[in-house]
Amino acid sequence: MKELSLNILDVAENSVKAGATLTEILIDENDETLVLTIKDDGCGMSEDIVKSVIDPFYTTRTTRSVGLGIPLLKLAAEQTEGKLEIQSKTEETYPDAHGTTVKATFFKRHIDFTPLGDVTSSIVTLIQGHPDTDFLFIHTINGKAVSLDTREIRAVLEGVPLDTYDVIKWIEGSINEQYSEIQNS
Repeated sequence: MKELSLNILDVAENSVKAGATLTEILIDENDETLVLTIKDDGCGMSEDIVKSVIDPFYTTRTTRSVGLGIPLLKLAAEQTEGKLEIQSKTEETYPDAHGTTVKATFFKRHIDFTPLGDVTSSIVTLIQGHPDTDFLFIHTINGKAVSLDTREIRAVLEGVPLDTYDVIKWIEGSINEQYSEIQNS
């Protein structure tokens, strides 16, 4: 993938398909590294499945025979001398604390570092496509944060769907405004 934001979209979509009610998308960035963590409270994966998801020829999809999201994220991290880690707890074994965490570490000064891309569009697309799922997005850049929590928005809107045009445009504007404030400070 040409942008990490597309990897974010892909992995977060997997979280939703795994039944997650909350998906956390956390980006911690400084001059040297970018650490991307996507954490969900979905059904989780067994150890065997965790080992196999890095294989591009493994997928749970029925529409195609390969799954490239995690393998491409792993490749992108490793190309920068970084790494990919996956931790998962199944719902059967951990009924009160299940879910999956995917963490990718990138070294930004490496020539093969993939740019982050349009993360705002990825977050907006996730919310618009899954208005009943909650997302927590926090992008920390050198100690300053851009954040959005759909649970807070939902509480204020009192029943107005998150995929309503005006709500989506507000979400997009809010994220972009926060990025602009960081860039101008």
